[in-house]
Amino acid sequence: MKINARQLNLYAVTDRSWLEPGETLVTVTEELLKAGVTCVQLREKHMSDEEILKEASLLKDLCDRYRVPLIINDRPDLAKKVGASGVHVGLSDMGIQKARKLLGEDFIIGGSAHNVEEALAAEAAGADYLGCGAVFGSTTKTNVTQLPVETLKAICKAVKIPVVAIGGVNSDNLPLLAGSGIAGAAVVSGLFKPTDKAAAVRRFLSQLKAI
Repeated sequence: MKINARQLNLYAVTDRSWLEPGETLVTVTEELLKAGVTCVQLREKHMSDEEILKEASLLKDLCDRYRVPLIINDRPDLAKKVGASGVHVGLSDMGIQKARKLLGEDFIIGGSAHNVEEALAAEAAGADYLGCGAVFGSTTKTNVTQLPVETLKAICKAVKIPVVAIGGVNSDNLPLLAGSGIAGAAVVSGLFKPTDKAAAVRRFLSQLKAI
């Protein structure tokens, strides 16, 4: 497998809106990696291509140093150009099959799914893992519906590839996913917002181990 459940355990999704003065995505991401984050996705919807490539190049060097996969959101072309580990494509983004054709077999491709049918279709199309949500709503997207935990469980049972829960996940609600079968959780503000990011990572990792 190009990516395993352990690597997907605590999946940090970037959000520049939480940066404090003097902070950069690289400095904050390094704090998270030092504390134990296992995967990083660069998701910055309002960056230009040039900005994405610059940020992705810096993050790639950092993630390589910590031996953690760097995933680029939505843009297989930029993922290929920067030499990232892979790409995550949503249902409305470039299709998984098109991404695979562009990137080849060595790149990680993640897909999004909101029900069992979509999950099976993404797996059949060649996805290496699934991001499923929004399990607790979302603070970063407005056009999402909540994914019931029972549906998440059904998806995990239906597919053979690892599943990551995403959408409003924080240290208060993560324990509600116990027994769901997820490989891990993708977290945005729960990691990028806290002042003590190392403590936030440790708490998430402890909860993920328990569930």
